[in-house]
Formats: sequence, C-alpha cells, structure tokens
Amino acid sequence: MEHKFIVSSSPHIHQKKAVSNIMLDVIIALLPATVMGIYYFGVNALFVILTSILSCVLFEYIYQKIMKKSVTIGDCSAIVTGLLLGLNLPPAIPLWMVVVGSAFAIIIVKQLYGGIGKNFLNPALAARCFMIAAWAGEMTTFSEPLLGADAISQATPLAILKGTTTGELPSIISAFWGNIPGSIGETSAVMLILGGIYLLFRKVINWKIPVFYLGTFAVLTALLGNNAFGISLLSYTALELCCGGIMLGAIFMATDYTTTPTTKVGQIIFGIGCGFLTFVIRTFGGYPEGTSFAILLMNLLTPLIDRYTVPKSFGEVRKDV
Repeated sequence: MEHKFIVSSSPHIHQKKAVSNIMLDVIIALLPATVMGIYYFGVNALFVILTSILSCVLFEYIYQKIMKKSVTIGDCSAIVTGLLLGLNLPPAIPLWMVVVGSAFAIIIVKQLYGGIGKNFLNPALAARCFMIAAWAGEMTTFSEPLLGADAISQATPLAILKGTTTGELPSIISAFWGNIPGSIGETSAVMLILGGIYLLFRKVINWKIPVFYLGTFAVLTALLGNNAFGISLLSYTALELCCGGIMLGAIFMATDYTTTPTTKVGQIIFGIGCGFLTFVIRTFGGYPEGTSFAILLMNLLTPLIDRYTVPKSFGEVRKDV
C-alpha cells in the first residue's frame, strides 16, 4: 500500500496555550502602564480606555452576529485591541472619535480580512493612523499630567526635541516614570518595560524584535540624531527612547503574532527595519513620532520577509538546478 505524505515548510508551531490565555497575559502585562496612565491623566484617561475596549468588543460581536459567524469575543482579542488603541490615544480626545476608531480597527482591519490571525496590519495601530489622518488636531493635542499642573494643551518632549515647538525638556526621571505629556499608555517607560519582562517570563513574546528594534533606534539616534539642545549623548538618546510610543510599540505591537515574521532571522530583520524607519521618520519627517507608521510599513513587508527567511523543506530541490 502506498502512503502519500504532505510535507510543508517550517515553521511548525505547537502551542499549548489557548488564544484567550495569551490575550489575558497581554492584558495583565499592560495593566501597569494602564494604571499609571490613569494615575497621571485622571478620569478622562479612564473613560477613553473603557470606551475603546467596550466599543471594540461590541463591534466584534455585532459584526459576527450580522455575518452569521461564530462569536469570538471570548478569546479576549477584541479587549486587547481596545486596550492598545485606548493607550495610544490622548487623554482629552472626544469619546465619539474613540468609537469611530474602534469600529475601524475591528471591522475594517480585523474582521473584513477574516478575523484574528488573518489581518495583515495591527488593528490598533492602523486605527491610530486612521485617526491621525482624520482628526490631526485632536490626535496631536496632549495634556500636562495632572500631577505636574492643571490639564492644559501641552507639547510633547518629542516635539520639543525636534524643534517644532518651544518648551522645557523634562528630566530623564520624569520621562522614565511617565510624568510627561503624551498618549495615555506611552509615557511610562518603566511600566511598559515591566510588562515586557512579564511577557518574556510567560514566553508570550521573545526578545528579538524588541531588542533589535530599540537597539537599532538607539544606535542610529546616538550616532546621527539631531541633538539641537546640546545635551549629553546619553541623555538625548534616553529621552528619545523614553518619550513617544516606541516602548509601547516595540514591546506590545511589533511583537504581534499575526503581523510579524515567524522565523528567527525574519524577526531580527523586522526589528531592525522598525528601528530604522522610526529613526528616519522622527529625524527627517515632519511628524515628531514615527513608531506607528514604522511598524505598519514593516507589517506590509512581513510576507516578503517570511518568504526569503523560511528554511527550505528537507529534500526540496531548487527549481533552477
């Protein structure tokens, strides 16, 4: 009797964890940055986060019901998308804009492409970029943390570093802990790092993408950055790393399973590419941030990276031989 075996190319992934368990770990890892964001920016930040989460879950449920698909809100992926989107938004943004952004993330980016595991862009990042294009003023107007002063429109440290606005640079300590203007969940580098350590410990993510992302960006910033303030090279690089969404992006969004390469070499290339693009956008672009756009651009290159970094199947013969 003949037996036919179908052998596909690697990687062959065996994972005992359910999707809901992985998502729960991500939620737990994001809690320190979430709590710190609410602590610094007050009740407005809480409302933005809750609106984003509830909207994402509701839109996923409604879409799947209308399309007569299995309802998958129990896997907690919509909660993670809503939480990440909320943490990427300014604390004073109107809540109706949060609802529209949530609809874009869930319906346009995630569900129309088949749901979890089939979207080629990170839903939260794609929604954030959509909102920047639609409401640039509201998305780039930030508040002074409530611990520092009354909630007023304030320039971010990145905008000051870039020279697009005037102001006083924060101390490294303030930037590290998050007592600076910015989006709700991006300001506290220490809490984001703690969350990343938890994900590494739980083996939800590996170190390659975050380390090569942040390392590439740090090296380029130190060697080629526009240090117009004349501060020490170490202080300038540290501020660039602590400010903006690079920590949030490198740890929690550039490591997304669906939209990033599956191979070890591919993940290194992806991380280097994200760091390079973030540096280019921040240094030479008109926008002081660059994390969201850099990760989305690399998401588009993920299939190509995987194509050239996935090992050949055992016994496969090259066509050109």
